[in-house]
Amino acid sequence: MAPEVRPSGAALPPAAAHGSVQDEAWMRQALEEARAAAAHGDVPVGAVLVAPDGAVLGRGRNRREQRADPTAHAELEAMRAAAGALGGWRLDGTTLVVTLEPCAMCAGAIVQARVARLVFGADDPKAGAVTSLWDLVRDPRLAHRVEVRRGVLVDECAAVLRSFFDHRRAP
Repeated sequence: MAPEVRPSGAALPPAAAHGSVQDEAWMRQALEEARAAAAHGDVPVGAVLVAPDGAVLGRGRNRREQRADPTAHAELEAMRAAAGALGGWRLDGTTLVVTLEPCAMCAGAIVQARVARLVFGADDPKAGAVTSLWDLVRDPRLAHRVEVRRGVLVDECAAVLRSFFDHRRAP
């Protein structure tokens, strides 16, 4: 598992105080959301957004097929729920935990919402915009940068995705 990476020169965000044991517990909740997405025919990606005190503010799962909405990604669903719970779009000090590396759309939304910390499981070599293809959330040209921890429960996150696609491709 890769170590946590902090943007150079940036102060450690409050959410970073949470350790790997807590990250794994939140990732297990995100995996529950991912499995629920698979149950309704969506790619199994799940997310939870957590307050600095550790309270879960929002949950999300992919619902693109279910809602016929190209923006219904797990990360956006969790951030929308959290913003609703908080009564505002700024998600300062929060941690987003997601089973798959975010795409460019979601990475941009993470930056725009001012999420402090991103924890993800599996890399996405085809669409990942955090480590695989780009690094949008830590781009020094942007006004906000996000702390990133990758590889949390990577084997479990990858297995859920692999199982889904193996089942869909089976004759």
